[in-house]
Amino acid sequence: MSILTQKTVSKKISFSGIGIHTGQNVNLKILPASPNTGIIFKRVDLKKNNLVYPNYLNVTDTTLCTTISNQYGVKVSTIEHLMGALYGIGVDNAFIELDAQEVPIMDGSAKEFVDKINSTGLVFSNHPIKIIKINNQVSLNENDKFISIEKSNVAGEIEFEIKYHNSIIKNQKNKVNVFEDNLKDIFNSRTFCLYEDIEKLKKLNLGKGGSLDNAIVVKENEILNKFGLRNKYEFVNHKILDCMGDLFLSGYKIIGSVKCSQGGHSLTNKLLRKVFSDSSNYSLIEIKGKQLPHTFANYQNLKSIA
Repeated sequence: MSILTQKTVSKKISFSGIGIHTGQNVNLKILPASPNTGIIFKRVDLKKNNLVYPNYLNVTDTTLCTTISNQYGVKVSTIEHLMGALYGIGVDNAFIELDAQEVPIMDGSAKEFVDKINSTGLVFSNHPIKIIKINNQVSLNENDKFISIEKSNVAGEIEFEIKYHNSIIKNQKNKVNVFEDNLKDIFNSRTFCLYEDIEKLKKLNLGKGGSLDNAIVVKENEILNKFGLRNKYEFVNHKILDCMGDLFLSGYKIIGSVKCSQGGHSLTNKLLRKVFSDSSNYSLIEIKGKQLPHTFANYQNLKSIA
């Protein structure tokens, strides 16, 4: 068995928590799936038309989270942290069942998803993985926001920059190679907001489940969370986690170099739509055996289940 073959979870993994925006309690299960299934969400609280596919074309809302919908208007929201965990770990196929609209926020990061998946283990199939290889540079500008993706030989790089007037957050930039670097700090980095934005969230009917247990809150020059930050670049690292999750809505791992300044869910989705609007921008490649070095994926913390 090879790390370059498709993988799924070895058995059912269960989570329970609250939706950060809806405030609803939700139970979520990740279930094994056969090769070439991809990731599929199932709303088990609904009896029909309840399958929703995490595809960039199915994104219907990017207001402070990524929401996908099917043709019947059935939604699954705040999928980015779970999708980022699956992307970084290398889970190609899984059924995800949930009994409410929103994926539980857990502690505001991907840590709990990653820890449980790692402790449960993966099943390695005999089917080779497929990847998207970027052929041409594609970029987007929206006022002071920018995102681009360009060709890379074997790397899946994300370079992200944020700029805040707040004296705690300030300007931060970080860069990771998703397939080679240790992603612990990325997975562990929590969502965050400014204290003065909480009222704005309430007016948008969002953030109903938010608390210091699942988000970093910054008030002027103070972090309100008791134990502070988990890592030096936690703010920008969380944006990288979001970006990873949104990129996985391409359906596959991407070999390319992404650069983003002050972007978010909307800009990443627009980038994918622009990339796939022209078939010359990319190639879909099936990876077999020795076509790529083993540094293509970072599975050092995972165990193979026979």
